[in-house]
Amino acid sequence: MALDFNLYMHDVVHAAREDITQAGYKELTSPEEVDQALKQEGTTLVMVNSTCGCAGGVARPAAAHSVHYDKRPDHLVTVFAGQDKDATERAREYFEGYPPSSPSFALLKDGKIISMVERHDIEGFSPVDVVTKLQALFDEHCEEV
Repeated sequence: MALDFNLYMHDVVHAAREDITQAGYKELTSPEEVDQALKQEGTTLVMVNSTCGCAGGVARPAAAHSVHYDKRPDHLVTVFAGQDKDATERAREYFEGYPPSSPSFALLKDGKIISMVERHDIEGFSPVDVVTKLQALFDEHCEEV
């Protein structure tokens, strides 16, 4: 049985994109879209998506479930590391003081980085652990909805 790697990856990437957009996150695929989204007033949660196992098994489920909470960010957006490279690179310019990390979450307020949940905070943890970390940030920095 021959496996076409590109076809396989297309399916994996498509499913990963669909997971996060169905959870209510707006996909940003260009540097211009990133600038427009991250310069908005209020709080913005950026999910840096990827195809790794901890993204699919932990980060994306946590992204989906964390926002079902009394306090949450005003805006939910996502960039896809390794896929939308220019958009991801631009988003990372906003994450001053943090090294590139995927998957990860960045919480910004009025275009300025407040905090991040990096890969080392995700890998090896359960989705519930990551939801708890995100909701702690929401409690501290977001308004009740």
